[in-house]
Amino acid sequence: MPHTHNIEHDDIYAMRHSCAHLMAAAVMELFPDAKFGVGPVIENGFFYDMLLSAPLTPEDLPRIEEKMKEIRDRNDAYERSVWKLGDAIQYFTEHSQNFKVELLQDLKIKGTTVMKDLKEIDETLGDAGVDEVSVYTTGAFVDLCRGPHIARAKEIGPFKLLSTAGAYWRGKAENPQMVRVYGTCFKTKKELDTYLWQLEEAKKRDHRKIGQDQQLFFIDENIGKGLAMWLPKGFTIRNEIEKFAVEMEDKDGYVRVATPHLAKEELYLRSGHLPYYKESMYPGMVMDDGTYYLKAMNCPHHHILYSHTPKSYRELPMRIAEYGTVYRNELSGTLAGLLRVRGMSMNDAHIYCRKDQIQDEFKRVMQLTMRYFEIFGLKDYWFRLSRWSPAHTEKYIDEPENWEYAEGAVREVLEEMNVPYVEAKDEAAFYGPKVDVMFKSVLGREETMSTIQLDFAAKKRFELAYTDETGKRNDEVFVIHRAPLSTHERFMAFLIEHYAGVWPVWLSPVQVKLLPVGEKHRECAGEMQTRFVAVGIRAAVDMTDETVGKKIRNAEHEKVPYMLVIGDKEEGGSPLAVRTRGSKETAEKTLDECILEVTQKIKDRT
Repeated sequence: MPHTHNIEHDDIYAMRHSCAHLMAAAVMELFPDAKFGVGPVIENGFFYDMLLSAPLTPEDLPRIEEKMKEIRDRNDAYERSVWKLGDAIQYFTEHSQNFKVELLQDLKIKGTTVMKDLKEIDETLGDAGVDEVSVYTTGAFVDLCRGPHIARAKEIGPFKLLSTAGAYWRGKAENPQMVRVYGTCFKTKKELDTYLWQLEEAKKRDHRKIGQDQQLFFIDENIGKGLAMWLPKGFTIRNEIEKFAVEMEDKDGYVRVATPHLAKEELYLRSGHLPYYKESMYPGMVMDDGTYYLKAMNCPHHHILYSHTPKSYRELPMRIAEYGTVYRNELSGTLAGLLRVRGMSMNDAHIYCRKDQIQDEFKRVMQLTMRYFEIFGLKDYWFRLSRWSPAHTEKYIDEPENWEYAEGAVREVLEEMNVPYVEAKDEAAFYGPKVDVMFKSVLGREETMSTIQLDFAAKKRFELAYTDETGKRNDEVFVIHRAPLSTHERFMAFLIEHYAGVWPVWLSPVQVKLLPVGEKHRECAGEMQTRFVAVGIRAAVDMTDETVGKKIRNAEHEKVPYMLVIGDKEEGGSPLAVRTRGSKETAEKTLDECILEVTQKIKDRT
């Protein structure tokens, strides 16, 4: 059965929410002219957006923390009261809290303060019928807030302010840029210390830092933000992952294709990505024969490819795969290394199947996904069934019967496979339900890794069909969208942090490093390198004039799995002194034994 849980009912949620108010109260005492935006609870903590007359300095966070402790020790109550909307507007206007006034005006006119909902509401409503609002008072700090909160300040556990960042008010670049102060709070000091350790570990494992240290990738302003440049070592890893995926999918009956990087506007109007996905697409390019868009997804191209020739029922399911590159129009402020980029490649595929094949194919995709994760040593994951919301038909294909059937079919697969899963309403794709693969990283961070989607809309939009057993046309072609290894960029970022840069042998950019003792041993090392390379092992020779000790340290810093010292004895045919990554000891092995061992690890993908 799915697990459902409302985080807002957690004690820790209320405590962190109250800690955000505590921080705002401290800021108000230290910076009386501060203007406050919103201060929500987020995963593992909270933040508060505020506008200050001067930037915060590194010394300000400890000052704010001390003031927070002082206020907590006063043990003020968190008092909830209900105000008339007009009284609230008057109060926050008199106290120059214009951001709160803006929120209240939205409540008055549109009945909500949520930006995604505001976009969908007619500007001319006039009065949404909201008469009252809840307000929480903590000492001298008064905030527009629906709660929940703890009863008194001393119930707040150990806390820590973590960092600051810039944030546009309500996420719009044309609005004032505020300072966002992040913090966290736990019930016990042990939990806080563990979390702070995880943050420090995260800095060591940061894929951007390791990517630079190991020369895997870089992002250059001359190329543009969010556009990764893959260096030879990074491309080697990326290529190994791609070869692995192609090998697995070839065995599973996929056919591979390649499609262009752009297409005419009419294609995306037909698919529904215009208008549903327009904000994530780059603006159209007006050409002499129409308007073209960089593709933000591969599926419309694959639908056209499927329909290019008539299909028989015997050809279904048809599994079409492509390592396609797509482009997403992400705001520069949201970009983060490889985790969020503007240009990305993925092992994308679309499965065209009959209605009676949906569950078998969906199950098959999930099994393939789980086999991938097993090879990469990824274990802490679960699934999320993302469903539609009938209350937001403007976001989805408005076909309730199809939604009910599709969600039920996917749910049955999850139940049959007996995998851990949760359900999330209003998180589906616009054309059907999806199963998101959720991961907890080695640092305790929850992330969406990949997705499997069931599409019941494409069959009508693209007239997908096949000839059935009786020779008649059948329009009931369903599409399963899947990208089990996410994008190259996101998956690489995840793996870098998962392995902390210590790659398994099969993925290591350099698998064997040959370390000649002196210049006269370089020729012998080169001959051995040729032997390794001939059987598919990535081997390199350290041709520097450094000492052997320095060469070993350099190879260790590069996280090379095997280091072979080549001196007079080895040149004369004696066994090689083999040092493995992480070991201070050396073992004697013949060249053939070493080749056999490395080859086996590559074959086993370990």
